[in-house]
Amino acid sequence: MLYDYYGFPPESYTVQWPAPGEPALAATGQTLLAEAGIESAADAKRGFDHGTFVPMKLAYPDANIPTVQLSLKAGLDAAEHLAIGRALAPLRDQGVFIVGSGMTFHNMRAFRERGGAQGEAKAFDDWLQATGTASESERARRLTAWSDAPAARYAHPREEHLLPLMMIAGAAGSDVGSIPYRGKMFGIPFSAYHFG
Repeated sequence: MLYDYYGFPPESYTVQWPAPGEPALAATGQTLLAEAGIESAADAKRGFDHGTFVPMKLAYPDANIPTVQLSLKAGLDAAEHLAIGRALAPLRDQGVFIVGSGMTFHNMRAFRERGGAQGEAKAFDDWLQATGTASESERARRLTAWSDAPAARYAHPREEHLLPLMMIAGAAGSDVGSIPYRGKMFGIPFSAYHFG
């Protein structure tokens, strides 16, 4: 386990999710990335970080699903993460469930502003909904230029929690996205996306 966060209650640093890895799948993923000209490396000793163990523990509490975690690429470039998704798209045909875990709004300071962030959060979430349900080419164009969206850098001062969406959007190919969930946390809107 890799508890890559700070300032949370002590019990959040004792969470366990001991799912098995899947080395053959990881190797296949590396091959697909290499064929697309994308360098990668494997680290069998790195634990699951919170981008994996939090959503997966909620969805699969028994930790009985083989899991491969993919890290973000240094530089945090949206186009590169779309390309990673495109390269890994063939895994879908093999029955691999590709999950992008992040948040559509991740400005921790704004959560404490109590009422001050809803307008900006809604503006970005509305843009993201139009983007996530757009055609493949339009979706890619908009996601590549995501920081030009309304309130983008307010919603995401850093893009780590948004880039997983780029990877699953890239893997989606021509599949049009749907929005199976739209809710609020502390009054701030959040959305989830499904492609397929």
